Amino acid sequence: MKKQIENRKKAMILWALLSVFIPLTAQQTVSLEDCIRIGLERNYAIQIVRNEQQISKNNATIGNAGFLPTADFSGGANGTLYDYNNRLMEDGSTEKINGVNNNTANAGLNINWTIFDGFGIQTTYAQLKEQQQLGDLNLRLAIEDLMADISGEYYNYIRQKIRFRNLKATLNLSRERLRIVEERYTIGSMSRLDLQQAQVDFNADSSNVLNQRQTVHNSRIRLNQLMALDDVETLVLVRDSFITPNVDLQENLLWESTQLNNTSLLISQKNILLSELDYKKVKSRNYPTVRLNGGYGYTANWYETGTIDMQQRLGLSYGVTVGFTLFDGLNRKREQRNARIQVENRTLRTQDMQLTLQADMSNLWMSYQNNLTLWNLEKENVVAAQENYNIAIERYKLGDLSGIELREAQNSLLAAEERLSTAEYSTKICEISLLQLSGQIMNNMLAGDL
Repeated sequence: MKKQIENRKKAMILWALLSVFIPLTAQQTVSLEDCIRIGLERNYAIQIVRNEQQISKNNATIGNAGFLPTADFSGGANGTLYDYNNRLMEDGSTEKINGVNNNTANAGLNINWTIFDGFGIQTTYAQLKEQQQLGDLNLRLAIEDLMADISGEYYNYIRQKIRFRNLKATLNLSRERLRIVEERYTIGSMSRLDLQQAQVDFNADSSNVLNQRQTVHNSRIRLNQLMALDDVETLVLVRDSFITPNVDLQENLLWESTQLNNTSLLISQKNILLSELDYKKVKSRNYPTVRLNGGYGYTANWYETGTIDMQQRLGLSYGVTVGFTLFDGLNRKREQRNARIQVENRTLRTQDMQLTLQADMSNLWMSYQNNLTLWNLEKENVVAAQENYNIAIERYKLGDLSGIELREAQNSLLAAEERLSTAEYSTKICEISLLQLSGQIMNNMLAGDL
């Protein structure tokens, strides 16, 4: 089971890394899946985390851990040029030699290899492999966050466009009301007060439409920014025109998945393992170290004085070094105590995170259920408010209803539509948050259920 989960995680990460770039041209219609794929390809934060993940992968080698020996080659040449003035002890005479040039040349290969350091090398390699997996998890967390952000903004864009349509519909109703009042005012069947009130309501609705146009623009720019489009002014035409919440989520399955697949929890658990390896690495200093060294070199000397004019040496050197720290001011014990405390702290953080996740799951599930109930209720309210307005406008045309009463019916319809839109959007945001919390957001994206 655990192996299947790991394989599934790798497959999801691989899908994200290999996502095909979809160039976005002006006024191209895109789905949520298209937006996410573009974002995963272009988003700068994802590219940075992906590069950091590649660095941790590059570092996870046996050479970086210290398993392999090091080899150095060196060579050089130097010389001396002296004037000699020697006084002989036998007869006190002086011997002068000018321009004596002695030269030395050498070349050699040196190899050093630590074959044992208290299992510190093995621990270092294990740390590098765990850090590579931690890099994979950090990339997965960044991908999940981006998917949640794009999904949330995608549905917010739809919601704001729905509200824009509702406000324009309300403006059209106010325009029709103003037309009727103007005609009746002309023939003297309505007062100037009715005309002024209709004009005020029409202007207020016009102002709402203008403000909402700015809100729609801001949401579109934000969506383009998350996708890292070259031109954030690109006119994005989303394929969906309404929001449909998923009503089939199950709390027990979500919580089980959270305990197994929540990325932040997996990162926290990985940090516990890294702390344990840190402790093991500190303990490795309790053991001696054994190092091998060897070399093969050539040295030549040329002399212009003395009985030897040239000397050459060619040969092999080798040795074994064993070292053990007898006393280091009790630093090893101090570091071991601190490492144990660090393991305990990270374990406590993980337990605290599990409790936090449980609380978040409970709150999100309650909000999800509540918004689902509100969604169903507001759908009925919109139907009732629409029927109420239809009756009101007919009575208004017949002169059986005042402008204030018509305005109340109009506002009731708009408020019902707004509450329905809010319930749909809030339910969808809870759904996205629950899927992200349970580590299923990638699966649902692949299945097209998001």
